[in-house]
Parts: sequence; structure tokens; C-alpha cells
Amino acid sequence: MGYMRDNDFDVIVLGGGPGGSTLATLVAMQNHKVLLLERERFPRYQIGESLLPTTVHGICAMLGVTGELEQAGFPIKRGGMFLWGKNPTPWDVSFDNSPALRELGFTTAYQVERMKFDNILLENAKRKGVRVLEEHQVVDLIAGEGSNRISGVRFLDSQGRECTATARYVVDGMGHRSHLYSRAGERIYSKHFQNAALHCYYTGGRRFPHPRDGNILSAAFPYGWFWYIPLSSTITSVGAVIAREHFDKLQNDHEEAMRGFIEACPVIQELLSNATRVTEGIYGRFRVRKDYSYCNTRFWIPGFALIGDAACFIDPLFSSGVHLATYSALLAARAINTCLRERLDEGRCFGEFESRYRLAYTQFHDLLVNLYDACEQEDSYFWKARKILGSPAEETPAQAFVRLVSGLARAEQDFEPAAGAPHGNDAGGKFRDALHSYLHATENEKRQISQQARLGEVPDPDKPLFQGGLIPSRDGFHWCEPERFSSL
Repeated sequence: MGYMRDNDFDVIVLGGGPGGSTLATLVAMQNHKVLLLERERFPRYQIGESLLPTTVHGICAMLGVTGELEQAGFPIKRGGMFLWGKNPTPWDVSFDNSPALRELGFTTAYQVERMKFDNILLENAKRKGVRVLEEHQVVDLIAGEGSNRISGVRFLDSQGRECTATARYVVDGMGHRSHLYSRAGERIYSKHFQNAALHCYYTGGRRFPHPRDGNILSAAFPYGWFWYIPLSSTITSVGAVIAREHFDKLQNDHEEAMRGFIEACPVIQELLSNATRVTEGIYGRFRVRKDYSYCNTRFWIPGFALIGDAACFIDPLFSSGVHLATYSALLAARAINTCLRERLDEGRCFGEFESRYRLAYTQFHDLLVNLYDACEQEDSYFWKARKILGSPAEETPAQAFVRLVSGLARAEQDFEPAAGAPHGNDAGGKFRDALHSYLHATENEKRQISQQARLGEVPDPDKPLFQGGLIPSRDGFHWCEPERFSSL
């Protein structure tokens, strides 16, 4: 077995996607020693993504990549459009419709080609001091001698030689294909979102008039719903999300299946009337993904944590994938940075990470359950979002809906877990039982992320999101006790 020179680290991150790169960078920025192992060579293909404002203006600003994103030429997204329910014409979700987003300057996001976006984040991690090893495949985790605590990894280098590296913490950011998530807990698949997505790319697809030309369209049709994402001035990502009862259609020729889906959705058929499917290069094939909504029963065990899609993934209707990946990376980085400085108990730090990440996941999940079940006018969807968020009386239904799907939400009061639900030192999977009803969300924290990114610190302390919980430190990189905010 081979050994790396200097193979002991503070943190080993598995996977170089948005979650892995974000966590590695946020830990390295606190002068900790970080190794990132990535199976592929970047840039590599990932399905195109429709980003949310808090990802772009909050977390990406903390990472220091907003300038690169501006220069990359990604289409500007000002919201989204839905063709859903009884209304025969698309209705808008505009980020500018939310006073909170306008106040923060979070009224735009991007549609991104993930191979370009992910490469920006990974190269930034290298510049920030992360040791990145590409074409290195993780084999297994290593537990400490005489202990169940995870203390390192075994992996194959680019030449196929087996190596080991040790660390105080190992973080799994390898996405839905991770083979290590079961070390933390069981992956529970959603009963509501047992769907599959058939997707491909087109050139020459129509664009909506400015300022909607960069917006995503989500359109319901008899078999499920379509996404239509303008990834550049010429390339459009088109995907049909279909219910389980229609999976048999995917057994046939994918070209024929997609043609049938498009014919069943008039608005998509019209947008693609003069378009041509891409048949060469990285965008030149059909891809299918099934059963992609799930949540792990635990997000961490001593020495090991799951972030992003390794921990949970929700239906892509609101484009929450990168948002949840980078947000969970920030939460986990705070726990790791705090523990490496030995400031607080590990159980409390990682309990805060898991509790907040489950809350964000459940928030999207609950709205999606209602939206899928709805067969009403769009005001019904807005009112459901309002109910989930516990919106103030002066907020309009449309504003509540925008706030939720933009990744920005407000906690009007402390959330107290149901009786018997674990928290703090016991952050097990039973916590999801406390999230059985509509929950309040985390607008205040998003404001703090924005302030930290712009000012380098958060000027005013926040109250704990959970009873007896922790809050972000002044610099935004750690957890702290509320009464110690001013000293950190």
C-alpha cells in the first residue's frame, strides 16, 4: 500500500463539486490543512443548473468568486416561469417582487453550465490553499484504532495505486452516487417524488422577451413536467420529469420518448419548433436519472459528515440542488472550524449543522408536496408558500412564494422540536420526525451571509434558530454561543 508524503490533514473532502469545493475553501480560509479528492478530471460534465440568488450573492461572495461568475457570461436569471394548474398561460416568479431580496440586492442569479461553474469553484479552492488531487478515487473510510471514529480514507491515485490519508474530519461531498453515505445512516427515498428525468440539450430554442430571456420555465404536462433552461445564447437544457407510472416509456428509444413528451406539452413544442437537438460532444446524448429524492437518517457520525446530495436531494422543480449543497457546506464548515479550534462541543456543533440542513431540505420538500398535489390557480401555490413560511400579515402571497423559491426565508419565531426529538449532542435521524408540519425558515441567516460577504463580519448577533442552539460567529466561519458573539 502506498503512502502520500505529508498525508495527515485537518480535513479530507471527498468530491470536487459545489458542496465539496465550498466546504474545502471555507475551512482552508481559516488556515486549516485541507485535502480534496476528486474522481474525475475537471472540467467535467454535470447537468446544467439554475442557481438561486442567495447562492450567487451570499455564499459565492464569501468564497470570493463573484467577479469570475460575472465574467463567465452566464445568462442572467431574474426569476422563473410556471405553466401549472388551470391557468393556460405561464405565470412569473420574479426575484424583484420580494422587498427582502431587493433590500439585499439579491434580485438576480445565473443559469450555469455546471462544468464551467464547478471548475471556477474548484480552481478557487486551489488558490485558497486546498490541496486538490483529481483522478483520485475514494475506496473506503478508515476508523481509528480501537475506535469507531472516522480518521481517514483509502483511495486510488491517478496511477491506480492504493494510498491512505488521515484527518480529524472527513466530509463526503460525492453526491447521489456516493458509496459511503451508509456509514452515517440509511438513505430513505421520498414517497412523494418517485420520478425519473429524461434530459438532453437543444440549439436554437426560442427565448422569452427581455427581461425574462434568462429565466427558467417549468411546465406541467400529462406525464409530469418539463424544465426549459437557457444555458447560453444558443444552448437550452430540456428535461422531462415523469411519474413512476410512466417509466415504461423510457424503455423505448429515448429520441422517440422525448418526441412524444414534447408533443404532449404545447408550450415546450412551440419553444423548440425551430430548434435542433445536440447530438455531438458532451451535450450530445440523452441522460436518465431515477428515484432522485431521498434523505439520509443521519448526516454525521464522529469524524465524518455528509453534505449536499450525499446527505439528501429533493426534486429539481425549484433548482435547489446547488443551493442546498453550498448551504450545507457552509453549515458543516462552521462546525469543523469551531471544533478544530476546540471552542465548543463537537456534538453541539454538528447537531446545529444537521438541524439547520434538515430544516432547509424540509422547507423545499413541503412546498413541493403541495405544488405537485395542487390542481388550482396560481394563487393557491402562493398561499401554500405563505402557510409554510408563516409570513407576516403585510406580505403578499406572491412575495412569500418568491422568498421561498429564491432560497431566502424568514424565521419569525424560534422553532422548537417536537417532544422527544433529539438535538445538540444527539443529532440522529429521528429529528426528521419533528419536522412533520410546515416550518419556519432562515431569512435572518441569509442576511448574515450577505453581511459577512460584503463587510467581512456580521455587525449584529442573531437569536438561535432552535431552542438552546448556536448562532453564526461574527466572521461567519464558526458557531458560537449567543452570549459570546461579540468576542468572536
